[in-house]
Amino acid sequence: MKRGKKYQDSVKLYDKSKLYDVKEAVELVQKTAKANFDETVEVSVRLGVDPRHADQQVRGTVVLPHGTGKTVKVLVFAKGEKAKEAEESGADFVGAEELVEKIQKENWFDYDVVVATPDMMGVVGRLGRLLGPKGLMPNPKSGTVTMDIAKAVKDIKAGKIEYRVDKTSIIHAPIGKVSFGTEKLMDNLDALMSAVIKAKPAAAKGTYLRSIVISSTMGPGIKINPAGF
Repeated sequence: MKRGKKYQDSVKLYDKSKLYDVKEAVELVQKTAKANFDETVEVSVRLGVDPRHADQQVRGTVVLPHGTGKTVKVLVFAKGEKAKEAEESGADFVGAEELVEKIQKENWFDYDVVVATPDMMGVVGRLGRLLGPKGLMPNPKSGTVTMDIAKAVKDIKAGKIEYRVDKTSIIHAPIGKVSFGTEKLMDNLDALMSAVIKAKPAAAKGTYLRSIVISSTMGPGIKINPAGF
């Protein structure tokens, strides 16, 4: 695969084979981010689990202390007082059956997260085939099916992210933007890793944190020493 000049210049700034401590790795990610936009910083964590087994699934949510740097649009399915609560909490779109119809007829997906009260899930269920493949279907495990609509909306707006191990045993998650600087990125990374470590399944054997790689949108992956966590 042919890489661009900026990427090739970035690769010269670090040692591919080295495991860096957390601070050094975060600083290197910022140095190797050469794009002319504010790149997202992402972490990939390979875990010692077998996601084919239900008792080795790793999934959860965490509110990053400094947010993700992204403006998140929230759609809430609720009625009555809960709809009012959603609006007052800063939800971008609030409604019920009329929003289901809009999504079905107009293929409308101008939002990033969908939240619903439990009583609305019968209605929202009709959208399973549309929302499911996009990862937008509300789910109690991710805190997006709840009666506490105000907290759900505020947490999402504040930088709540969902992490989930994929079929290759890796978790991919954003921890902010390059412009955040070292301290804020480290705080966000620490919050994510603490949540992932707490979510370790009892059935997981051997080394849990196999490898951790941090990278910017267009930059190379830099390996972090898992012992740092």
